Amino acid sequence: MRLPWWVPFGHVPELSAAELAAALARGPGPQLLDVRTAAEFAAGHVAGAVNAPITSLASRLDALGLDPARPVVAICLTAHRSVPAVRLLRERGFEAVQLAGGMLAWRARRLPEARP
Repeated sequence: MRLPWWVPFGHVPELSAAELAAALARGPGPQLLDVRTAAEFAAGHVAGAVNAPITSLASRLDALGLDPARPVVAICLTAHRSVPAVRLLRERGFEAVQLAGGMLAWRARRLPEARP
């Protein structure tokens, strides 16, 4: 049986919640790609993030309008689904990292969340 491309495994470069918050506070900051489900995203996300669930990311990536000249931070709940997202982004020429610890780490630091 062949596993789906988005199954998480391995390690990718990452940025801590504190480092991401500081980068966003400094101004234009990285692009944010939240790969959780739409329901998870609606329950709270980092402001400015675009949502594309990991299971549909490969087919939706071009339509997201991400700028390949700017870095991207992939975000999920626990930093598992963001691993294959970072791999895919890097394969497509983006400078990409994941949010270390995902939204759980962001929330543990009591950083702000946006809701629609």
